[in-house]
This record gives sequence, C-alpha cells and structure tokens, in this order.
Amino acid sequence: MEPIAAKTLLAGLTPAERIGEGQTVALVTTDSREVRPGCVFVAFPGEHFDGHDFAAQALAQGAAWVVLNHPVEGVPEEKTILCPDSYRAMMQMGANYRAQFAPKVVGVTGSVGKTTTKEFCAAALGALGPTIKTEGNQNNELGLPRTLFQIGADTRYAVIEMGMNHAGEIARLSRCAKPDVGVITCIGLSHIGNLGSQENICKAKLEICEGMPEGAPLVLNYDDPYLRKAALPGHVRPVWYSMASQEADVYASAIRQEDDGMSFLLDDAENGCFMVHIPALGRHNVANALAAYCAASQLGLGPKEAIQQMKLFHQTGMRQHMLDSHGLRIIEDCYNANPTSMQAALEMFRDYPCKRRFAVLADMLELGDEARAEHEALGRLVANSRIDVLITYGQLARRTATVAAAKGVRTIHAHDYAEIAAFLAKVAAPGDAVLFKGSRAMALENAVTQLCALRDAAAEDGGEA
Repeated sequence: MEPIAAKTLLAGLTPAERIGEGQTVALVTTDSREVRPGCVFVAFPGEHFDGHDFAAQALAQGAAWVVLNHPVEGVPEEKTILCPDSYRAMMQMGANYRAQFAPKVVGVTGSVGKTTTKEFCAAALGALGPTIKTEGNQNNELGLPRTLFQIGADTRYAVIEMGMNHAGEIARLSRCAKPDVGVITCIGLSHIGNLGSQENICKAKLEICEGMPEGAPLVLNYDDPYLRKAALPGHVRPVWYSMASQEADVYASAIRQEDDGMSFLLDDAENGCFMVHIPALGRHNVANALAAYCAASQLGLGPKEAIQQMKLFHQTGMRQHMLDSHGLRIIEDCYNANPTSMQAALEMFRDYPCKRRFAVLADMLELGDEARAEHEALGRLVANSRIDVLITYGQLARRTATVAAAKGVRTIHAHDYAEIAAFLAKVAAPGDAVLFKGSRAMALENAVTQLCALRDAAAEDGGEA
C-alpha cells in the first residue's frame, strides 16, 4: 500500500474535519500483530477473537485510528471511527484507495474456474507490465480491499477474483474494484442453497456489470445455457468464447489431453488461428484459458504473446496438485467441489494415462435441497468414468457410493482419513493414479498426507511402496 491522504482514505466513514491536514496512511490492517505507527486498525468481531478487544492495544502501538462497530471503553472518541459493519468500512477504504490509481482491472467471477482463470489472466497480462492478482481465497468483502491495497503507482494491471454466497455481494465488490473487463466463467450449482435456482445464480454473477464502465467488454462462456439466454446490461459489450460453437468470438477445437497439459487450436474471429498448449489438464481448463485469452486480448495483448505467456501458468493451492509417491500418481484437487467441478475432474481423470484409477470423492457442500440428487448423479457419472475403485468420505458421499456400487463400480465408504490412506497404501501400486476431490471443509488433503507417509514408511522398510 502506498501512502494516501487520510482524508481521502477515510472519506465516507468520518467527517473530514476530524482528520488533521497532511496526515497520511500507509497500512490498513485487521491484525493487531501488524499494527505500526500511523495505520488504521479495523476491528472485526470473530468466532474466537473479537478485534474490539485489541483496539486499545492497537492505539498504544501507534495506530492513528481504529474502526469499531461500537464504542469501546478506554478508546478515545477522537481516535475512533464508528461503522456498524467492518466489511463496509473495508470496502469503502478499498474503493477510495483504488480510485487514486489507474490500472486496468479484470474482474473474474463464475461458479467454477474463476481462480484458474484469474491465474491465466495474470500470467498473460504480466507480459504488458506489473500485474497484481487476488491471492488465495481473498475474493470477498474483506479480501478484495486487501488486494486493492496492493496497487501501487507502477501497477498496470490488476486481476481481481470475485466470489459470493448471496445476491448483492458481487455488485458491492464490482463497485469497489471497478473492472475494465469482466469475466463470467459459468453458472453452476454452488450456493444454490442460498440463491434458490441457477437463474438466480446467473443474476448474481451478472452483478459484476454494476461497476463496469460504458462499453466495457464482458467475457462470457458461450457453452453455458444460462449465460446464453441471460439479459445482459446494455452498457457492456459481450465477448463470447466456446469449445462447441464456431459462432463464438473465440473458439477451441482439436482439443487433446497430453501427459503435461492440454493442446488445442484456438480460432480468434479477429486475429486468426493458433496452436496452443497449456500446462493444465482437463477440457475445463481449456475453457478457463479461453476466457483469459479473451480478457487479455481486449486489453491489447497480441494473440501470440498471450498464448506464450499462458505457458507460464501454474495451479495454486490444492487445485490439481500433482504428487508422485513412489510411483503412485496422486492428483490432489481438494480446494473445493461442486457438481460442475466434479464432472470436469472426472472427465480429466478418465483420460489420464495410468494403469488403474482410484477416485476418492468427499461431500459437495452448500447444495441445499439438491444435495441428495446431485450426489446420486455423481455416482452415475463415476460409473461412466473408467474408475476402477471409488472411495467415498462423508454422509452425502455415501449416496454416491450406493449408486456407483449398484452400477458395478468397486466401492468403499471410508469413515476417516486413516481408513482412506490405509486402503490405498495396501491396494494401489506404482503406475496407478488417485484423484482426491471434495469440498474444502472435507479437508481431504489430510488423507493425502497420511497416504504419502504410509508409502514413505513402506519404502524405508524396504517393502514395495
């Protein structure tokens, strides 16, 4: 964060006359351990800790102001900025800070693929100049302002991921970030328990347009039926990408999965045809790369340069993380799961070169009334995905196991991580592959860790890992 006039940063939160002339702020933090002289400390009430309990300490450490939801005994009124919602305070300061700079901003949302698309965008735009991006899961009303605070005078591009759980959230994020280009990857079932239908999810994703200027390009998935039939705001200009229709502005064909990624022919209606290779597996990642290509080209990056830059892409976190455990290939895809991403992962795994395929699938959460039907549908999908053995974990995933077993798939339902690891350590062999996928709260990476430890121990003992 670069120093900014306190009156500018705090506009809309407190009267300007309360702030001395010439005062600047170079840090906004929610962590009392990060407090330094002249900063703004924002108190958040939490499940285990309440930031209000640290307000006095923050002032003692030199904070210029503390943002509080209510007065706190011992904290001077002149040092207090009262705001009933700490998220709103962060968003206001983020918007005020972002307005002082002029990077080109790409806003990315969608039910599935937004993080991977963000990474492809950042890899491509890095060719044009200093680029910042959302890190980790900082895609909400707390994380997005933190990302905006990374913008500096030399920042030319910012790729901002926007997530949501309820209607209205993306509108607020977009008005804060003000994207020059918007991207919507697809409309899935994530958060349908909160929003009620995919039509409502589509409306919520289209809120990204609220912060976009007149004539701004909105990159959309032509293969998504909800986006295709959506009524788009008149002030944005749609740019379509597809893997199924040549009517789209950018179209991928001759898609082929290779050992180290995907190859395909990219047909750009304006710029011609190009062969592309991306270091990511699965047709769904071809779609993510197309979305990023469209966004980057709308900001002036040439086709060949965009394609070359996307080779620098790498997966983040626990998305398609490839491990080799003494000849056993492990695909750790434990960051999240919903019906769309499960289907994409199984399609990728079906074509993955290996001897036998073991799939460890855990619960898909936040599906509301659709949960049982979607987990049963997943069992039918597994039966058509060349899976040799299915291991399920979680109460909802038990329905997946039941359906898959009825269709002839060898199935084990595990009760804990140790049971998953022990079974795979005993049965899986070098040359086999294991896919781990489930919602973030299911923490399947614990089973991966235990499996690798068992195989390491077996190898050290001189046995066959």
